[in-house]
Amino acid sequence: MKNILKSFVLIAISLISGLAKGGSYDDFFKAITLDDARTVSSLLQRGFDPNTISPKGVHGLFLAIQSDAIKSATVLIQWPKTQVEWRSDKDESPLMLASIRGHVDLVKLLIAKDADVNKTGWTPLHYAASGAKAQVISILLDHSAYIDAESPNDSTPLMMAAMYGNADCVKLLLEAGADPTLKNQLGMTASDFARQVSRNDSLALIESAVGQWKHATTRP
Repeated sequence: MKNILKSFVLIAISLISGLAKGGSYDDFFKAITLDDARTVSSLLQRGFDPNTISPKGVHGLFLAIQSDAIKSATVLIQWPKTQVEWRSDKDESPLMLASIRGHVDLVKLLIAKDADVNKTGWTPLHYAASGAKAQVISILLDHSAYIDAESPNDSTPLMMAAMYGNADCVKLLLEAGADPTLKNQLGMTASDFARQVSRNDSLALIESAVGQWKHATTRP
């Protein structure tokens, strides 16, 4: 009889535990989308795994940044067990997403947590340049981001700034030493990118820099 009662108790505990975990799962991702940092923190303190993947295959931290849930993202980044180097199916990292969205404080926190500034392929600097986030570009460069990083098709951050960014970002990259003469696999330079979308102010800056580079390489 005692063994039977013991079995019932164990089954009940298991069921309750399963329901609790299921509820926590739903509560966790709902809290993130609502930027309910208090609930996110409470769940983490109760043992919820911060690296749990959502039904759509997204890491909680990535979802928080994607949803502009700054408070929740901050809690997750600061939580010691959170994997800040999780990658999406497009090889995007939380730092890349924070960079293109211009979340300066999150970028700083992620870098402090050793997020990879110089990952292979598309980099956070490419994303910051694409999003016209000059302040983020400066932060990444201050933390040794490779200025002429090559994407899978050899496009550089300067090329991304020329096409998707703005003249301020182009100027910043050029002044920091970006090479305006590089070409990607299609044979396109940063000038070609700017010309393609009629960004004449950026094109003028790049063409001027190209002239300076050519002059510097031809001097005796």
